[in-house]
Amino acid sequence: MHRNLKIQLIAPSGYPHDQAAVRRGVERLEVAGHAVVGKDALQRIDQRFAGSVAERVAELNALGTDPSVDIALAVRGGYGAHQLLQHLDYDGLAERLGSRPLAMVGHSDFTAVQLALLARSNLVTFGGPMLSADFGAEALRDFTWRHFWKAMCSSTMDVAWSAAPDSPDVDVEGTLWGGNLAVVCALVGTPYMPVVDGGILFVEDVSEPPFRVERMLYHLYLAGILGRQKALVLGDFSSYRSSEYDNGYDLPDAIERIGAVAGIPVVTELPFGHCPDKFTLPVGAHARLRLAGGEASLAIHGYPSIPDTNR
Repeated sequence: MHRNLKIQLIAPSGYPHDQAAVRRGVERLEVAGHAVVGKDALQRIDQRFAGSVAERVAELNALGTDPSVDIALAVRGGYGAHQLLQHLDYDGLAERLGSRPLAMVGHSDFTAVQLALLARSNLVTFGGPMLSADFGAEALRDFTWRHFWKAMCSSTMDVAWSAAPDSPDVDVEGTLWGGNLAVVCALVGTPYMPVVDGGILFVEDVSEPPFRVERMLYHLYLAGILGRQKALVLGDFSSYRSSEYDNGYDLPDAIERIGAVAGIPVVTELPFGHCPDKFTLPVGAHARLRLAGGEASLAIHGYPSIPDTNR
């Protein structure tokens, strides 16, 4: 793992309500030898947001003029990133990331920023852990920590996991993209939704009952987006409750229905989303997805990595 990296905290969505968690997260990054800056983002509160729209936009746009930052790490998700999309300096951020690697990392509501940057600037960012819930967890997960630094410091990566054992074999290549399912769906029809043909779409969500997951996936199908992909990869869908009215209908049923109409392979159990153990995945990189005998893997390249300058 590299040391002496400059990590800029960014809070484009909700404010960090768990101050003990963010203190733990900052301390762990600093103990690992890195400089954590932008701590004022941890104190901003404007209703349910981490500051005004102007403050949050300025924080992101400043990344385009600061060549010293190695990693821009989202503090948490929530809601609020959509408010910023029309105000981002896409040209400035593209110029900055084109001149020196910058890893922008987060998930959940941060998906809106990531897909907008991919659509408007063709920039690759990272779906991965955030400061509060992940690095600030009471017990830091070695899986998440290890995969995060693997993604930050290597120019290629290979990740593997166990999918459903009865899944048919898959071997496809394309652009890896996606993130939070609700946020992906909310961008359909906007200029901030990437047009990806022949891609590998990965999605996750939290607290969404199976019928809503099915509805959102149907939305992507009916909008013609699923049919243009080579595969759909499902991450973590957790913290939901079924009702008596469902009569046994659950997430596997929703997945089976989508698989039947989508016409593309559906791969499950990706360790990504609102779960303790998660991969860090480049959004917009090139990937090869393989599945055989219930064992899935992604071989990924074409994303910004941080050079080891021994600073």
